[in-house]
Amino acid sequence: MKLEIPARKFGGYIFDCDGTLADNMPLHYRAWAMAMADFGGQYPEELFYEWGGRPTAHIVAALNERFGLSMDVETVVHRKEDYYFQLISEVAPMEEVVEFARSLRGKSPLAVASGGHRALVVATLCALGIEDWFDAVVCAEDYDRGKPHPDPFLLAAKLLGVPPGDCVVFEDSPTGIEAAKSAGMAWVFVTSPNHHGKTSDQA
Repeated sequence: MKLEIPARKFGGYIFDCDGTLADNMPLHYRAWAMAMADFGGQYPEELFYEWGGRPTAHIVAALNERFGLSMDVETVVHRKEDYYFQLISEVAPMEEVVEFARSLRGKSPLAVASGGHRALVVATLCALGIEDWFDAVVCAEDYDRGKPHPDPFLLAAKLLGVPPGDCVVFEDSPTGIEAAKSAGMAWVFVTSPNHHGKTSDQA
């Protein structure tokens, strides 16, 4: 992976968590697959990567609508998250992203903006040993409209005290890139060998 980072210095740096700081998207998909097996649903892997960045509850609701299911949203969310916690010891860093964040630690305002619930995001950051690097951590509980809406990134910028136009977002999903663009922020697309998402252009 080679990050194509804009040469300019930014006032704030905002990182997605899953698939960006953490190389854990395959773990999330395994957790989803186990949860879907429990409830008789389905979540095709291609769709999983296409919907990357969406809050978990929104995904369950969308799966119900797409496949004509009637899964209880909260029950499925909790089951999926329980399975992820069982797998969390396998979380690995996205090395280049984490090293870039390390180079900025204590020098520039840093934030995490995720579509995941806070317990999972914090546990993932702790598994990577980087939980104390960030001045703000924005999670699904903190906003009403998740990615591709700009709300998570705009809130992160507000908490950092940095204008949106002076922030850059690191994201691994088309949904997240769309949110960054909507927020008026620069962005860096993060890819990995496990990544299935694509974007049509590059920052």
